[in-house]
Amino acid sequence: MTSKRFLMRIFSFLFLGLLMVSSPSYATKEKRLTPMELQAIQSREFEVSKEMAFGAVMTVIQDLGYTVESADLISGFVTAVSLTQDKTNFLQAIVGTSASGNTIMTVFLMEMPNGMTKIRLNFVNSNSVSTENGRASRRDQSILDPAVYNNAWERIDEALFVMGALADTSTPTAPAASAKPSAPAQNGNANPRDTHSSGSKPAPESTEGRVRNNQVEADGGVK
Repeated sequence: MTSKRFLMRIFSFLFLGLLMVSSPSYATKEKRLTPMELQAIQSREFEVSKEMAFGAVMTVIQDLGYTVESADLISGFVTAVSLTQDKTNFLQAIVGTSASGNTIMTVFLMEMPNGMTKIRLNFVNSNSVSTENGRASRRDQSILDPAVYNNAWERIDEALFVMGALADTSTPTAPAASAKPSAPAQNGNANPRDTHSSGSKPAPESTEGRVRNNQVEADGGVK
């Protein structure tokens, strides 16, 4: 048992030495971006409402395979995580160490004074290591690869386009106003019978006509 523990310790020291040599923090310095450069790849503004942008972000998060942990429209904060993957390598398995990792995605939506909505994304790689004796450590590192963010922006653009198209097709169109029938033209030679049959009153008889009719009736009719 003593020799086995001694060998395990040797492997542990060798493994830690390999980690220190191959670790990016020792091999190369992490790329540093200025705040303006960081915003250039992590932020975009869209000519949509905050509610519509929030729905598009939620759709993209699920399309990417993330699980939403928290989401609030009023504050504009969204947190999501990817599935945890086993990242234990051969040396870690020999010394009884296990490693796992996933990606954490955070989103912040803010309504701008000009009516547009600003979206800021942040992707972080999270790696956890657990040793045989129960010790655990976690290391988070921001993802600064522009390709990762460009992929997310393209998906958000597509989601907003689809949502806008669906909104246009679901909006009911107003019915066309029916044309009112035009009033019949007044014809001075119209037949009085036609005028009477259409519901209008006949024109009053003139005084000269009434006198002539009374004279005919007094004479017993025209011979």
